[in-house]
Amino acid sequence: MRESRRAARAVVIGAGLGGLASAMRLQSKGYAVTVIDRLDRPGGRGSSITRGGHRFDLGPTIVTVPQGLRALWAACGRDFDRDVTLHPMDPYYEIRWQDGSTFTMRGDDAAMEREVARLSPGDLEGYRKFLKDAEARYRFGYEDLGRRPMNRLLDLIKVLPKFAWFRADRSVHAHAARRFRDPRLRFAFSFHPLFIGGDPFRVTSMYALVSHLEKAFGVHYAMGGVQAIARAMAGVIADRGGVLRLGEEVDEIAVTAGRAAGVVLAGGERIAADIVVSNADAGHTYSRLLRHRPRRRWTDARLKRARWSMGLFVWYFGTRGTRRKWRDVGHHTIVVGPRYREHIRDIFIRGRLADDMSLYVHRPSVTDPSVAPEGDDTFYVLSPVPHLGHANGVDWAAEAEPYRRKMLAMLEERLLPGLSGHVCESLVFTPETFRDRYLSPLGAGFSIEPRILQSAWFRPHNVSEELPGLYLAGAGTHPGAGVPGVIGTAEVLAQLVPDAAPHSDATPLPRMAAE
Repeated sequence: MRESRRAARAVVIGAGLGGLASAMRLQSKGYAVTVIDRLDRPGGRGSSITRGGHRFDLGPTIVTVPQGLRALWAACGRDFDRDVTLHPMDPYYEIRWQDGSTFTMRGDDAAMEREVARLSPGDLEGYRKFLKDAEARYRFGYEDLGRRPMNRLLDLIKVLPKFAWFRADRSVHAHAARRFRDPRLRFAFSFHPLFIGGDPFRVTSMYALVSHLEKAFGVHYAMGGVQAIARAMAGVIADRGGVLRLGEEVDEIAVTAGRAAGVVLAGGERIAADIVVSNADAGHTYSRLLRHRPRRRWTDARLKRARWSMGLFVWYFGTRGTRRKWRDVGHHTIVVGPRYREHIRDIFIRGRLADDMSLYVHRPSVTDPSVAPEGDDTFYVLSPVPHLGHANGVDWAAEAEPYRRKMLAMLEERLLPGLSGHVCESLVFTPETFRDRYLSPLGAGFSIEPRILQSAWFRPHNVSEELPGLYLAGAGTHPGAGVPGVIGTAEVLAQLVPDAAPHSDATPLPRMAAE
């Protein structure tokens, strides 16, 4: 009689993009995968909410490195472009300053040089040098460091000379200031770390690589929103025999004989596994899911000392009968407030909710009619704010509505005149929402801030330092936040997880008692 065999089992905690990508990679390595998430739909921050016919994309809104998604699909024997339609943006986005000046970011080289010369002719040569700087940092920081594990100290030691060569100790804003004299161009080529949770005046100049990403690969919108990508990922997982359990929360990682042996759900159910991947925030993974385990590196005290990314105040709203209104407002607009450096200090250092703000405005209805009823618009407006961990923390129960009204006034004055008379649906997320909905420590929007001493080897590793058999994916681990980053965590993780070894049915699953 032949002995029956079963595939090795993996449990993935969290159906965000990093968790879904990890599940796809694990299936390609032979694992039978179960994905568990407390939300009612896949995607995590990349999910959506629909109200009154308006679909609000809750988190990421663009795709900048589509080849990462295509490689992920290819690893599963699938074609990404058959499952998801990407729409290339042109222009990418527009920046509007308080003085009425504007800057339009595009992919065309000649158009970009004209834009730079229009604002500051003397900065054209500096712009060309900045692009060369960005490409060099992309080759090293993204294609090299960002696509391989950084969990051994030797990995860090080997690359220290290149970090020194690239002056990684210099901030991205300081680097932009060396290439541009005009403060508007310094902003235009240094603000990008804010969209992965970093202070542009303190995160490493390696993040200048974003300018090369945009130029080389474009900026895309997924028709149906990033939620469409998440649903397609969930479809691939299900087609290959994976199980998605939504609306269920993992309370603890189970341990047997010193190894991760599965998970315990909030209701008490135990699910056994040979390996566990946590796409929950790294801080939540260590402080909550391993709360009964001694930890050597990622202790509660260490996590408390870490610098966390800023919080986010997001107003999602629909407008009635405005599809042909505000014709000069495109898909992506950045409305810059009167201050830059001091406002950033208020957010990251002082922890103070400032009276002024800078806004990212997402108007997907100009590209994707499915987001709103016919003739209407759907908007998402984001303002960076302090996280919840500052000593003088913001009382959002009292401040949320006044802050939304300030946001409305700024939008009416600077971008969308007459807005208040057209709003028909409204939803607000504060850092408290991020804490409660996504279990984000301190309500941080992007986990641990990507400063140089909180990146690469210094970041929580993709293979846990605290528990064998536990792996980490998502924004809080290497290489970091943003859609390319979290998809990249799964690519790195796949290099660390061993190929699945089949077990005989006679082999008992690990007992689920905590060690």
